[in-house]
Amino acid sequence: MKIKSNLVKFTAAAALTITGLGVANATNSNSTAHQVAAATTKVKINYVPGYGINIWDNYNNPSFTGNRIKHGEVVDVISSAIDAKGKTWYEIGENQWIQARYTVDANDDNAAKKASQAGMVGKNVTSSSKQAAKVVNLANAEVGKAYAWGGNTPNGFDCSGLAQYVFSKAAGKEISRTTYSQIKQGKTVSLKNLKPGDLLFWGSASSPYHVGIYVGDNQYVHAATPAQGVVKDSISSYFYPSVAKRVLN
Repeated sequence: MKIKSNLVKFTAAAALTITGLGVANATNSNSTAHQVAAATTKVKINYVPGYGINIWDNYNNPSFTGNRIKHGEVVDVISSAIDAKGKTWYEIGENQWIQARYTVDANDDNAAKKASQAGMVGKNVTSSSKQAAKVVNLANAEVGKAYAWGGNTPNGFDCSGLAQYVFSKAAGKEISRTTYSQIKQGKTVSLKNLKPGDLLFWGSASSPYHVGIYVGDNQYVHAATPAQGVVKDSISSYFYPSVAKRVLN
């Protein structure tokens, strides 16, 4: 991988720590997002064994480059940045960015073990079927796609269309088209005992208005709104699902 050699200049006075890496504010930062320089640091991709994370062309309004880095690979971080939503990104090459949350310090032998114990990697993988892992991988790959009312293709999704597409393409599991019918499929599971690949619903069991795909680590992928498109969010108290269904065996 070709690594960009010229780092962004930074001032020591503005030094801070982001995700365990020492960095400093870039002189060309703005009010909504900023890039910071970092001494070259090695990180290990900490995602799902057998799968990879997307490489994006930038950290603000990113576009998928078509390339991925597999779980377990080690890469050099040449700079860091925080996007307008407060998420940390790492630059690993020219026009090549990855999300920091899918990495651990490559020099910390205990990092992956700690992440697994926290539920970030190992537990979700070992407790999930191969089908569930494929569902999670494809759901994550659709992040950034556009929202379209009635859409169920990569050209645009609505919430139930995304669920239908991902389960069909990734697991060969045909589920129905709307939230009203999807909530009637599979078996109901506790929201405290979720597994990757479970479907999350908002609204009542008889009248759900939204659905998302649980991908582990307290996160889910869903086609949110026309303005947001397909995004990954964390389960939170202010937007807490009401029902979870397990449609995979």
